[in-house]
Amino acid sequence: MPRLDENTQQYLRDAEQGVRAKTASAWSSFTNFALRDNVLEVAVGLILAASFTACANSLVTDLLLPLISLLPFLARNLDQKFAILSRGPHYNSTISTGYNTKAQALDDGAVVFAYGSFIDKLVRFFIIAVSLWGIAVVYSRASEDNIVKKQVK
Repeated sequence: MPRLDENTQQYLRDAEQGVRAKTASAWSSFTNFALRDNVLEVAVGLILAASFTACANSLVTDLLLPLISLLPFLARNLDQKFAILSRGPHYNSTISTGYNTKAQALDDGAVVFAYGSFIDKLVRFFIIAVSLWGIAVVYSRASEDNIVKKQVK
C-alpha cells in the first residue's frame, strides 16, 4: 500500500480533529437543547395528552355513544346518522334515507349532510374539556397552585 507524504498526513490529521471538534460541539448543542427541562416537560405532556385523548375517545365511542344511540330518534350509531341533500344515481327509495350507510351514499355520489359525525365530535370535545377541567380543579386543590384562573378584562 502506498504511503502518503508528510503534508497529506498532516492535512488529514487536521481535518480529523476539525470534524471531531465540530461533531462534539454539535452533540453538546443538541444535548443542551434536547435535555432542557422545558423540552422534557413538553414531551411528557404530549405523551400524556395522547394517552388521555385515547382514553376519552374510548369512553365516548365505547360507552356513551352506544347509550345515546338507544334514544328512540337514533336508530343506529350516532356517527352513522346522515341526511341526503342530493341523491346519487343508485338511490334506493325503499330505504328511509335512500342508502344503508354514509359511505354507500358517498360512493354513489350523493351529497350527504353528516350531522351524526358532527354531534359525535362535539360530544368528544365536551367530554375531553370537562375531564381536563376536572383534572385542573383536583390539581389546584391538591397543590394549592391555582391553574384555573379567572380572566380579568
